[in-house]
Amino acid sequence: MELATSTPRRRSRTYDADGMAVAAFVLGLVGLLVMNILLGPIAIGLAVLALRRGTTRRGRALLGLGLGIADLAVLATLVTLDGTVSWSIA
Repeated sequence: MELATSTPRRRSRTYDADGMAVAAFVLGLVGLLVMNILLGPIAIGLAVLALRRGTTRRGRALLGLGLGIADLAVLATLVTLDGTVSWSIA
């Protein structure tokens, strides 16, 4: 009796790049509200990696890149106005 061995399916490079594009978009969006000093650079890095790997979600990766840059711009503006890295809406 022969045992059937299943080989694990390898995730494609495009599938990983699509996930990175979505993650970049979400992290960039959340970074506008909280922890922009951390989430902005991560969103930029994930977006660049997704674009280099040829994502099919190019628009989402570009939005993630733009939002990551906006996170850092918001941080720079708030630091300039307040003189501190932490900020609040109140």
